[in-house]
Order: sequence, then structure tokens, then C-alpha cells
Amino acid sequence: MKKPRTLAQKVFDAHRIDTPCEGMSVLRVDRVFCHEITTPMAITDLMARKMDKVFDRRKIMAVIDHVTPAKDTKSAIQGKVLRDWARRHKLPHWFDIGENGICHAIFPEKGFVRPGMTVIMGDSHTCTHGAFGAFAAGVGTTDLEVGILKGICAFREPKAIKVVLKGRLRKPVSAKDVVLRVIKELTVKGAIDCVIEFTGPVVEKMSMEARMTMCNMAIEAGGTSGICMPDAVTVDYLWPFIKKDFKNKAAAVKAYSRWHSDPGAVYEKVLTINVSELQPQMTVGYKPDEVVDVAKMAGTPVDQVYIGSCTNGRIEDLRAAAAIIKGKKISPRVRAIVSPATPEIFKQANKEGLIDIFMHSGFCVTNPTCGACLGMSNGILAPGEACASTTNRNFNGRMGQGGMVYLMSPATAAATAIAGKIADPGATKSWKKK
Repeated sequence: MKKPRTLAQKVFDAHRIDTPCEGMSVLRVDRVFCHEITTPMAITDLMARKMDKVFDRRKIMAVIDHVTPAKDTKSAIQGKVLRDWARRHKLPHWFDIGENGICHAIFPEKGFVRPGMTVIMGDSHTCTHGAFGAFAAGVGTTDLEVGILKGICAFREPKAIKVVLKGRLRKPVSAKDVVLRVIKELTVKGAIDCVIEFTGPVVEKMSMEARMTMCNMAIEAGGTSGICMPDAVTVDYLWPFIKKDFKNKAAAVKAYSRWHSDPGAVYEKVLTINVSELQPQMTVGYKPDEVVDVAKMAGTPVDQVYIGSCTNGRIEDLRAAAAIIKGKKISPRVRAIVSPATPEIFKQANKEGLIDIFMHSGFCVTNPTCGACLGMSNGILAPGEACASTTNRNFNGRMGQGGMVYLMSPATAAATAIAGKIADPGATKSWKKK
């Protein structure tokens, strides 16, 4: 009788082409994602070795998403290296200035990730794509080079941690608050060399945007990837891209269910959280597991509010923030920035009037970019300043040398922008409606 397998183990079984040593697997890679910060190093090294080739140009997707447009000569050179490489190899999925967006938002939006796939990228938050029931992981430069050249990558056999989310989320609590609480429980080293499975009735009711938010931050607990079981929600999101492959949506759901973890699969740990009483969460200090209720930090002054990133720059996030901001002005003591994650999200937000809401309140609306999240552009902090941010990492100096980053949900960030200091969105009147 076949041993019960987790989703990640099933993906490994389907993609394994070699086992060079015990506990290691060489996998066939379905997607190699690239951006202008980490990929140019791989490109230039391959060129120096006279190995400037790609294994399959249809399976490599590239985007300029961190410093866009370029802010100085160094960032312009990085963009040029990626741009020339994409043109040289005639990559059909190449997103340059004007068509580009944040990698972990635009690639799913284009339908590039499917259940059961293997995905790599030179970016730690590649774990985001596990929301589709894929094994997706960030890799180093050498692994990225091998992936580009040969379409393979070596990984340790995946262990798994199962997170079961029960109860009912109450507004304004969102997926960001939930994952911050999960990280607090697991700690920043609690999921090293593990895949975190997000399961339970709460996850089943979440949108794909919310699931991506959850999986995006798996790395902050040390996880190799975050994963959700593919279901009808997944199929609805992917339907424009997969409808030719299936008779109907029910058939797609049934086909993708083969990737679900088996009953009896072995986990390193099972963490069960009832979210019914969960309050809005935020970080303090410089580690993603230093998490407290927002109410405990209410009144703490901030200098900047940032809404965006691969964690919380999607349309669902902008709607949540705009619902609180509508008809109000931001505090004169703060500067507030919003960056829709892709051009499509920007257009949708504009169509729904969200851009007007942000601009009328005093927000600066920028083009899609990752820049502020890691202190490269579009919102760098000065020493001693603090930012209420919907991003994913609060390391010391992350958004600027000497700056403090408080991680929180879009709703909390919006309430904070209005108050000019940390504010609990649950105390905002606009959320009192059921």
C-alpha cells in the first residue's frame, strides 16, 4: 500500500529526475521567474562561462519590478542586462517598463502558475505561488543559473507543517493578520526546511489574493514554501487560462484534487488556530515573529504609511484600505504612499474609483514597484523614522538605514494614515457595519 503523501511530496514525486544523495532530489522545473535585482548576476556569470542559453524560453518569465523606472546608473545597468537578455533569447513573457508589475502579483495574474507545478526564482518570496497548490521556492544565484540553463533544481526532501485555521474571520481582520499570528506561533525559525500547508475552513473561504498573502509570508517563519490545496476558488481564478484544458470547472477541480495531501500524511507539526477572536495584528521590533495586537500599540507615532508590495498590493487590499479612507483626509504629520501591484490592478482600482479616494485623502499613488519594501526607491525612510507598512519584512534598516517598519494589514495601515499614529481599524466607525 502506498504511503500517504503531502502535496509537496506529490509534486516532488512527479518532477524528480534524480536522487544524487539521500534526502536530496533533482527536480524538473516548470517555471523560472526572473527580475532585475537577482537575475543579472546569473546572466553575466553564464555569459562569462560561454553558456548564455535558456532551457525553454516559454517557461521563463522576466520582469523589471524593483527600481522602475531606473533611478540611477546602477539600476539602469541592471535593467539593461535583463532587457538585453530577454530580447536576445526572444522570451515571449517579458514585462518591461509600462507593462511591468510586482513579480509575485503579475505572474499569477497572467496565469503562469498552476497546481502541481514547480517554480523557482531568485527571490525569497517566491513562496507566494504555493497558494495555487504548487511547490514554489526562492533560490540562490547558482541554482537560478542551473534552472535557466537546464530547467532543473536540487532540493532537500520536503518536510511539512500543517496549519489548520478554524472559526470565522471578523472584519477588519484579514489574511495578513492571520499570517502574522501564525508566524508569531511558529517563530522565525520554526519552519526551516519545511513547507507550510495552510488548511481548514478559514482558508477554504479565502480568495486567491488572501491565500497569496498567507503563502507570501511563509518564508518569514523560515519556511521553504507556503501551500494551499487547489480547489474551486483556484479554478475560478485560473479559468480564463485553463478553460481549454477541461470540460468544465468541476472537471478542473476534480483533476487538481489529486495534488491534495493524503489523509494520514506525516507532518513535523500541526498548529491549529481559531481565528474567531483574532484582533488586528502588527509587528514590533525587527523580527517578523514579534507580533502583538494593534490595540497594544495604538497611539504610537509614525512618519510614513505604505500600502502595496507582493504581500498586500492587490485589488482586494486596495479595496479594504479605501473603505476606511473614503471621505477622510490623512493626518498632516504623515506621508502616505500606495502602489498597486500591477498595471491591471491599477486600472481596476481606477475604474472602481479607488485611486480617486486615495488621492483625495492625500495619498501619493505610484506606479507598480517593489522599491519601497526593501529600501530601494519610492518611499525610503530617514534614520529615526517609522513606517506603517503592508509589506512582509521588518528587518533593521529594511526600508532605509535607521528606519523602523511596522508590518500590518491594509486596513490597519489606512486607519493609521488617518490618525497619524498606529490605529486599530476595528475601532473605526466605517467598520461597524456587519
